[in-house]
Amino acid sequence: MLTRADKDLLISGLKTDIENANGIFLTNVIGLPSNDSNALRKEVRENEGKLVVARNTLFAKAAEGTAAEELLSGLKGTQTVAFAFGDAPGVAKALKEVSKDFDLVELRGGLLDGKSLSKEEVIAIADLPSRDEMLGTLLATFNAPISALARVLFAVQESKAEGGEAEAATAEESAE
Repeated sequence: MLTRADKDLLISGLKTDIENANGIFLTNVIGLPSNDSNALRKEVRENEGKLVVARNTLFAKAAEGTAAEELLSGLKGTQTVAFAFGDAPGVAKALKEVSKDFDLVELRGGLLDGKSLSKEEVIAIADLPSRDEMLGTLLATFNAPISALARVLFAVQESKAEGGEAEAATAEESAE
């Protein structure tokens, strides 16, 4: 059993996480096999996130006075809160991928930059490409005109070289 001091420490840690998070997502991982739970936690950590399982009353007390107060107060049943400190779509995507394999894991709602999200909006965020994928697409878009110009210049160079070889061959034939 937790002492009052332990609970206060947990509440202050949760409050810090709530205030520092870009995104907060509600889900449930209770009943998930331990290996899969560890894999999910690892993937969430890799996306600069954190999974927390605590009593609903502790979530509610930690959320008092924050943007997440509406989301985290009055929770019923088992809840897991995923905090995204960096790549919010990456954390949502990790939760969505696990929910495909396990019915008990479901996205229940969330908060992104102070805006409440429905279950459908969280799923839409999870469907977004990751930050690295978006940067790769942007880089490819920037490089496309340069690559096209390089191919055209190379083709012009080859056609001039072939034209020069053809003229030399024609000149040799006429000399004979």
